[in-house]
Amino acid sequence: MQRVLMIFLVITGAYIVWNYMFDGDGLNFASVEDSMKVTSDTEMITVDVSSIETRILPDKRQDVSAELDGKGLVKVKRHGDAIEVSAKRKGFLGFNWMERDQASLTVYIPEDYEKDMNIELGSGKVVFKGDSGDNPVKLRNLALNIGSGRVTLENFDVEKLENQSSSGEVEMNSIAAKSGSFEVSSGSVHVKNYSGKLEGDVSSGELEIQMDQLMNDVNLNVSSGYMELDLPDKADFVLNGKVSSGNITSDFPLEDKEESNNRLHGTYGSGKYKIHADVSSGNIKIF
Repeated sequence: MQRVLMIFLVITGAYIVWNYMFDGDGLNFASVEDSMKVTSDTEMITVDVSSIETRILPDKRQDVSAELDGKGLVKVKRHGDAIEVSAKRKGFLGFNWMERDQASLTVYIPEDYEKDMNIELGSGKVVFKGDSGDNPVKLRNLALNIGSGRVTLENFDVEKLENQSSSGEVEMNSIAAKSGSFEVSSGSVHVKNYSGKLEGDVSSGELEIQMDQLMNDVNLNVSSGYMELDLPDKADFVLNGKVSSGNITSDFPLEDKEESNNRLHGTYGSGKYKIHADVSSGNIKIF
């Protein structure tokens, strides 16, 4: 039995060393790069990463290029009308036992690309920023699916924004969207300087949104957890809040206010837009 165990340990150790030093084609200590040209038929760019620190950079180019610094694998391939970027760290059963530093990935996209993007993050970190509020990243649809890790977005102008977070942390700043939906089942999502139609759904965790302008209706639903909506002082809205368990509070001096254990209703300003807030458990704060 000891001999069998010793043979197993030797084979496992040899595999770990081989996997660390080689990727099947030789030594793998340098950076890895792959790319794919964007054509008029390209409707979607997907970035799927896990356990890798990733930056997405708009650039003057006509292709999607991915550069991985560190030991791992990166692929850029076309699938129908989509270009898919994927990367993973290289190691025994997915672990890099002999590496202290995490691999880092840089994804370059054409700065004039304005169609759809999808970001899938299992863990790790993604940073994606436009130049400024006056020169944002413009997209038709932007979808985020966050398992864990951390995502930072800044300076975006999109038609539709979809955020699904099952864990982890999302930070957004300077986001303009015709419609935006934020689904949080765990973790936290913090959004600053947001404008556009808004739907927020929290089943656990927390969602905090600060709006520069109230330009459309807002729908909020909390089944558990916490939600904050920070509105501009000159917002015009009618608040219709329903509570089965938990609490809804508003710092605005509402006219025609109706408040009870399970309802909060009132008007602020001209009442141009509607805010629907529904709490089955947890809290919503509007201020």
